[in-house]
Parts: sequence; structure tokens; C-alpha cells
Amino acid sequence: MRLLFSIGAVLVAGVLAGGDVAGIAAPGPRHQPQRQAADGDAQSVDVELILAVDVSYSMDMDELAIQREGYAQAIQSKEFLQALKAGPNGRIAVTYFEWAASTDQKIIIPWRLIDGPETADAVASEIMKTPIRRASRTSISGAITFAMPLFDEDPYHGLRRVIDISGDGPNNNGGPVTLARDAALEKGIVINGLPIMVKEPSYSTMDIDNLDYYYEDCVVGGPGSFVITIKDRDKFKEAIRTKLLMEVAGRTPERPVVRVADKDKEPRVSCTIGEKIWSDRWGR
Repeated sequence: MRLLFSIGAVLVAGVLAGGDVAGIAAPGPRHQPQRQAADGDAQSVDVELILAVDVSYSMDMDELAIQREGYAQAIQSKEFLQALKAGPNGRIAVTYFEWAASTDQKIIIPWRLIDGPETADAVASEIMKTPIRRASRTSISGAITFAMPLFDEDPYHGLRRVIDISGDGPNNNGGPVTLARDAALEKGIVINGLPIMVKEPSYSTMDIDNLDYYYEDCVVGGPGSFVITIKDRDKFKEAIRTKLLMEVAGRTPERPVVRVADKDKEPRVSCTIGEKIWSDRWGR
């Protein structure tokens, strides 16, 4: 885990230097699909980023609070703002929504432009002032399906489109997660993952062992996609900051600290394990 979380500091140096450093590859045609944006267009951004955050009952209130604080502090951090300014446009568009069941998604932050400290502070403030909520079921497929049309509503034009999924359990509601993932990939959308594994899996919460493998094999995808796993509560905020830095900079880790989903191989964890656990427990 130390290697994984050390990426953030290395990344900032690499972004500001404008080259490949310490296992972080500069983006190129081989690594990421680009959406063409007109030079000088005030609506052009480096990335359209959707933050999709799990608020299912398996997340305790402390985790939800730390998660909120993690995103707010990451967006305001010096490292994030440095990475932002190092991009070709020096700005991104972001929206933040919370999800649980397949029909339960709530937009907390509509599309917002972040182009410096003032707009970053405004977005962070919006994140923190919204009351924390929890809801039943876990539908990663529902979150991805909900996220996809949001890009069409975005007034900004990004070089990349990214959905960032964070959660602490497998899909157990709605359609198969792999179908939703593949539909997003067909549209040129990249999906990154932040599996939260700070608690021991239990029958009551229907968590699973190897949630990181599940995210790697069943959830994420697209050029440069990655997974950053949180196994230590104290590393929660650091992991979120690292993840946002990588997404803003469009960097791809070359070291085997993460693994892009490979559809040519059998998943190490069944992509329908969440549905099976739910069915075994509730009979439906």
C-alpha cells in the first residue's frame, strides 16, 4: 500500500515537469481516447469528471463523513491545484453524486468548472454543506447507467470523460455491472475505482473478500483506467487525493500497483457475487 499511496507526490512532480517520471507515463494516443476541443474555447476542459459516491447502509456514518471531507480537502489541496494548472486547458469540469440502489442517485454538485483556488473552494464548500444520508442496496450498475447521460448535459467539452466509482461492496441490485461498464466503454468513457476495504467483511453488511479484485475485473475499464484500494481508514483522504491527481493529470501508472480490467481473462471474483449473496440471504 505504501507504493500505491506514494504516487500522489511523484505525480505532481511529473506533471509540473511535463514528462514521464517514476513509473507514471505521459498520456498519448495509445493510452487514452481524446475528444477534440477547439483551441481557445472557453468551454474546453482537460477532463469531464463524474464522482459517483456510495452511500449504502454498509458504509457507516464515520466513513461517509471521512469520504466527504476527503473529496473536499483533495479539491482544495495545493497538489491538486498544481496538477490542474499543468493541464493543457488548466481547468476541469466536475459533478458529484451519491448512489445506493438502482433507482437511488442524488446529485450533490451539478456540473461545475474548477479553474483555480476560488472555484475549488466553492465546490468543496458545496460538498461539505450537504447533509449526509444513507440508503439501502448497492447498485454500481445503476450508478454507471445514471452517470453516462450526465456527460451529454455538461456544458463543457473535455479531452477525456471519466466516471470515478467509490464503494465498499459489490453490485447487488439492478442490471449486471459488466453490462453497464461495457456500455460506458463503448462511448469512450473511462471508469476508475476506489474500493473501500477498511472493515472486515461480514454477513450483515454483505461485503466480500477481495473487493479490489472485483473492482479491477468487473467495474473499471478504458484506456488508463485504474483502481486505488483503501484498506486503512487513516489513508482514506490520502487515497482520494492521489486518485484525483491521477485523473486530473491523465497519467497512467506503469508499475503493477493497479490493474486495468482484462476482459479476455476470467474474473478472479465472480462479477455476480453480490447478487448471489443477496439471493442466498433474502431468497430473491
